[in-house]
Amino acid sequence: MPEVRVDPLTGLKTIVAADRATRPGGGPSTTPADPIDPESDPFAEGHEDRTPPEVFAVRANGGAADTPGWTVRVVPNLYPALDPASPEPAPSAEPDLFAAAPARGAHEVIVNAPDPVTSLADLESEQVVAAVEVWRERMRHHAPTAGYVHLIVNERREAGASLPHTHAQLYALDFVPAQVARERERFGAYATRTMGGNLLADLVQAEVRLRERVVAIDDEAVLLAPYGARLPHQLMLVPRAPGERFEDDGPTGAALLHDGLSRLKRLLGASPPLNLWVRTAPRGSERFCWRIDIVPRLTHLAGLELGTGVHLNVVSPEQSAAALRDA
Repeated sequence: MPEVRVDPLTGLKTIVAADRATRPGGGPSTTPADPIDPESDPFAEGHEDRTPPEVFAVRANGGAADTPGWTVRVVPNLYPALDPASPEPAPSAEPDLFAAAPARGAHEVIVNAPDPVTSLADLESEQVVAAVEVWRERMRHHAPTAGYVHLIVNERREAGASLPHTHAQLYALDFVPAQVARERERFGAYATRTMGGNLLADLVQAEVRLRERVVAIDDEAVLLAPYGARLPHQLMLVPRAPGERFEDDGPTGAALLHDGLSRLKRLLGASPPLNLWVRTAPRGSERFCWRIDIVPRLTHLAGLELGTGVHLNVVSPEQSAAALRDA
């Protein structure tokens, strides 16, 4: 029977209605991505002149900037959503009704590897480890001056990727987004209620005891299907030793991230369109724990989701975890 679940981290509600996946056209599925045309790929090795000048790169044997030989490369976004010199908007005659502020900050692209592939799952595990280390380095670079640093990966056009070559994007915002602030408040409230408990660390301990939503565990992290998953086969990666900020030293869970993405690929027959982001402690946080959220885009957001913020998930997290454990 359907049930309404509350995500303990966000407070958001999801209707879990697994029986709806049995209706005609109701089950989640995907198809392989189209191959990348190397000649038109601006992120391909040898096409460094097709991007803005790099701001960071990993080159095992050294070499000049903006030349081949890199393994991970960072460039400013050619069409940035944020600009450190963004001007003040014109004053509004009705500031209580029409508020605006300059879109200041940084917007970078991190090319995860020179390989012309669409998914992190198509790389070797060691390549994902190297890419995630650069994610951390760039987050660390921007954290001192940003209100919040948001690191994302969009895979395939259905999930918002304008270019197919695997890459991450970094947004260094000068404010804390409302959703992130809400999570910060829930961490703080939980710590107060439990005399110092860490919301996510305690949640993971409970999940490991129950086992039913755990997909995999390694020395660095735990991969699970969240209790309040909003979409089919949503995953969450959490460090085994809780840490507030992803950009701090310590394990990144990158090998388990690659494992989880590979399991999705095997289960579905192809890497699905997906959104992935790193949730790290925002400015002003006293209690937090970083995580990586992985959200395959196998179903459409419709009127319920867009109009109420309540999602309808047709694959229960328990079903998803069981299938992914066997994948």
